[in-house]
Amino acid sequence: MSLKIDLHVHTCYSGDCATTLEEIVSQSKRKGLNGVAITDHNTIEGASKLIQKENSDLMIIPGIEVSTTRGHILGINVTALIPRGLGIEETVDKIHEADGIAIAAHPLAIYKKGMILNKKIVALGIDALEVVNASVFPFFLLTSLNGRFAHRLHLPQTGGSDAHLPEVIGLAYTIVKNEQTEPSVEDIIGAIKMGRTTAFGKGVPWTLRLQKTIRKKGK
Repeated sequence: MSLKIDLHVHTCYSGDCATTLEEIVSQSKRKGLNGVAITDHNTIEGASKLIQKENSDLMIIPGIEVSTTRGHILGINVTALIPRGLGIEETVDKIHEADGIAIAAHPLAIYKKGMILNKKIVALGIDALEVVNASVFPFFLLTSLNGRFAHRLHLPQTGGSDAHLPEVIGLAYTIVKNEQTEPSVEDIIGAIKMGRTTAFGKGVPWTLRLQKTIRKKGK
């Protein structure tokens, strides 16, 4: 059984996003997603509230996007607040202590505070690499470079929209191959760690990029 999951979605609980929890659910279903990971910046509030609220067949995976001293890391399946401003190794350790997995978010995208990866950084415990991120630019170049790096180091590859607008949800996603008929979040996390994933997606259209900029200036 294969599941289509957007592993990088923001809500109005991120300071740079206005997407409501209701919009997360409606857009995810409209895009044919089986699940989403809520990864707000340095907070788990959005994920916690959506898990309490959502009772449909849409899988809600709790998470967080943590700002480290060397870039952003996604903590997936994390329900405890991970402090910002720590080094990569300490951040990864805290994510693992919280029973989550650590995914390098939008690597090489310097303007988005993506970390510059090398073997030493990966050796600190990075579990997977976000190869496809719909919001990065130039999209095709960074996707290609990230894919090569992940392949060379045998890292699981994931995809996520990094949506800060409802319309962006599902533009990039991860196909997770799962062996369970009714998989749990823990089953999905296990499949990602084992590399039973394929990342797909496309870049955010310029019309939506402009729309995000306008909304940000209007705040």
